[in-house]
Amino acid sequence: MSNPLTRTKSVEQSMADTEEPGSQLKKSLTWWDLTVFGVSVVIGAGIFTITASTAGDKAGPAISLSFVMAAVACALAALCYAEFASTVPVAGSAYTFGYATFGEFLAWILGWDLVLEFAVGSAVVSKGWSSYLGTVFGFSGGTSEIAGIEVDWGALIVVTVITVLLVVGTKLSSRFSAVVTAIKVSVVLLVIVVGSFYIKTDNYKPFVPESQPSESGGKSIESTVFSLITGGGDSSYGWYGVLAAASIVFFAFIGFDVVATTAEETKDPKKDVPRGILGSLAIVTVLYILVTIVVTGMINYKDLATSAGDGEPKNLAYAFGQNGVTWAEKVISIGALAGLTTVVMVLMLGQSRVLFAMSRDGLLPRKFAHTSRFGTPARIQILVGVVVGVVAAFFPINKLEEMVNVGTLFAFVVVAAGVIVLRKTRPDLPRGFKVPLMPVIPILAIISCLWLMLNLSALTWVRFFVWMAIGVVFYFLYSQKHSMVGKRARGEIPDQVGDDRRASVAKANDPPA
Repeated sequence: MSNPLTRTKSVEQSMADTEEPGSQLKKSLTWWDLTVFGVSVVIGAGIFTITASTAGDKAGPAISLSFVMAAVACALAALCYAEFASTVPVAGSAYTFGYATFGEFLAWILGWDLVLEFAVGSAVVSKGWSSYLGTVFGFSGGTSEIAGIEVDWGALIVVTVITVLLVVGTKLSSRFSAVVTAIKVSVVLLVIVVGSFYIKTDNYKPFVPESQPSESGGKSIESTVFSLITGGGDSSYGWYGVLAAASIVFFAFIGFDVVATTAEETKDPKKDVPRGILGSLAIVTVLYILVTIVVTGMINYKDLATSAGDGEPKNLAYAFGQNGVTWAEKVISIGALAGLTTVVMVLMLGQSRVLFAMSRDGLLPRKFAHTSRFGTPARIQILVGVVVGVVAAFFPINKLEEMVNVGTLFAFVVVAAGVIVLRKTRPDLPRGFKVPLMPVIPILAIISCLWLMLNLSALTWVRFFVWMAIGVVFYFLYSQKHSMVGKRARGEIPDQVGDDRRASVAKANDPPA
């Protein structure tokens, strides 16, 4: 009997499971749909909120370098995701890839990790949506106190509407996303063009501000792991600040990996998924860097610090307001509202697909691994909507962005390593896309992601390990016993793949007629 911790799920079995009656996802997406999903989820919270506040608190004008560092790490990881998704076009993203290479236990850890990324990310961004709702319509945010309990009804509204859209159909969600994405990209371009007329070159000096100790006066659990190791302590600005900012603005790129979770719903996954992943990442990287250059040129980084003015985190609208461009504040707020809407939608989409794959494998209750008449995992989508809605409406979670970062970076490391392993163990598999310069690119991806992880705060790591510990307990209490791979290994259910495993892989990778 195979080791329950290291037993793998063959690529062929993963392919065969996609044809299981009652658990089939509708193939309706093209490369353009995937690119729209990628752009729509990445252009959101990061570009409208994190850009200005992180420049003011951590990196100064050098925030553009921080974005370049984060983009390089993402690009290296994106190449690995593209190969995996074109080889194993099955829902689940890093979870599915991990199952095929490193075994069930690590696959579960990755799946649990992705729950953290998508669920917390959705809740955090939906609360951001609620605050912008107040800005657009002229009231103090979308929160109210009911029976002594503060309820963020704005976040609850957006989560509810998006859940309905996702239940009705992925293609409909894609069309909605395309319209909203066009609006927010137009706003971003407006920011770049209009803002460029207000750039003052003196604001770029010094480009890397001198390091300054924080109010804590030294090392603390809020310090980055790297600064604690090297004795840098708790500081802002300087190169420690630039590195810490790179790990924070990485949150702005989170989401391109969601494209990989839709591989099973793509018409021609071996071509369309790589195009969607790499295309969306290229577009948003250019836009991000241009925005950082403009915003730090419009206003001095000191005025963007949280401690400046009213003590609240600054955003793009603030930079325009300080330059007297008041009409742009409202336009930017509308763009942010539109942007955050699609971010929540695509993160919730990714969350449901990962849970769907885990349920189909028996690591979560199998009753959730069913699709509706719309060809979507409606049961799981509604469950995700309820959980995200409750968390966003009733819990203060705006400090958990870094937890999302460390979880995502961990998944990137495993995917990059998995590409190397699968090339050696299964060279026979048809690959629609291959990572160039193997194994150099995956190794660089691993190094760059580990580097960013070291520049997250020690407190973030503590929270991450607590979350992982909860997941490990759940695995041993439930998932290990109910695993479909384990049941096949024990002879409790027949192996449905049979002798035509390789034929099923070739068929699944063929483009539609």
